[in-house]
Amino acid sequence: MSSILTNNSSMVALETLRNINRNLETVQSEISTGKKVSNAKDNAAVWAVSTVMSSDVESFKAISDSLNLGSSTVGVARSAAEKVTSTLQEIKTLIVGAQGENVDRAKYQTDIAEKISLIEGYVSAAQFNGLNLINGSASQDVNVLASLDRSAGGSVSASFIAVSRHDLSVANTGAAATFGATAVTNTSIMDNGGTAAGTAATVAAAATQTIAIASVADGNSYRITLSDATAANSLGTRSFEYVASSSDSLESVAANLTTQMSNFFAATGETNYSVTRDGDEITITNGSTGNLSVTAVTATGGTSGVTSGGLGNLANIDVTSTAGAAAALTTIEGLLNTAIDAAAAFGSSQNRLSSQSEFVQTLVDSMTTGIGGLTDTDMEAASAKLQALQVQQQLGVQALSIANQAPQALLSLFR
Repeated sequence: MSSILTNNSSMVALETLRNINRNLETVQSEISTGKKVSNAKDNAAVWAVSTVMSSDVESFKAISDSLNLGSSTVGVARSAAEKVTSTLQEIKTLIVGAQGENVDRAKYQTDIAEKISLIEGYVSAAQFNGLNLINGSASQDVNVLASLDRSAGGSVSASFIAVSRHDLSVANTGAAATFGATAVTNTSIMDNGGTAAGTAATVAAAATQTIAIASVADGNSYRITLSDATAANSLGTRSFEYVASSSDSLESVAANLTTQMSNFFAATGETNYSVTRDGDEITITNGSTGNLSVTAVTATGGTSGVTSGGLGNLANIDVTSTAGAAAALTTIEGLLNTAIDAAAAFGSSQNRLSSQSEFVQTLVDSMTTGIGGLTDTDMEAASAKLQALQVQQQLGVQALSIANQAPQALLSLFR
């Protein structure tokens, strides 16, 4: 049945053209914006996921800045710690030079004081954006924002990398050790192989002498003096001393005195004599061709050295005396280890921060690629679809025109 009131063909053609125009509008929007999902209307689920991920990407970019700032701060501290270490090595060289009996130790002490001033300058200047990790101003770790962790449930938490501070300051509010004033002339504090304190024991060539730490108490003072009068050797007369604190034990006193002597022998290249320790006993071996004189001196009423600051003991180094020069060898070894440990720790922390920064950048790239896969337009497919829809649009217009002309054919029925 034909009707001039209802043109079914025209309505079908018009609806088809509307769909074509709607699809054409969508494709043109995808091409112009570059996104197939640009708002929640396009695809609510994909838009929600991509929006959350996009916010995380921006957060990770901020985290990358935080990691770069932290790495720079730690890098400054590491460089300063390495510089402090090299200066301490120079001080050690000066201390070794001061071991000789016929040197001007006062000049060595002056040079050491200048090196200490250099270290103070390095530590004071080692700050980045006002944060100094080595000046001892604080002890708590520095937390560097390192990651943003999102759980399956959607909750978000921040992760941090803790960077430890290392005190390399030269500040020293304590005092140097003071040898006791009350001499003890028996073997109750230090037993020199049965020889009374203050009396020399003779150790023959190829023989040994065992010295036992007999008792320990706060203020007990211990001194071992080695004297070699033979022309074939260069030891001369050397004293090694230690003042115990309330926290010392028999073994720790023996260990300190042994370390002083072994450091001296190693630094000066002395091969005629050696020293070992077994518990609270110190054994000195005379490997020379002549006699070695060993004297133990003990006293009470001394004060142990008290320092503050990682390199505080630098202030107590005094090479102007034989005993001070020998003790300085042990002191500088401990300070060197402190600085080396700090530089190594900062190096490890900086490497970790750099690795985390690289990971965050890789993560940002991966997330950006993922978001693009969800929302970006496939331009090749969109181009082909655009061409097809444009052809369909032209055909739809023609179909609608033909459908609109159908009622005109009814006029022929009334001629």
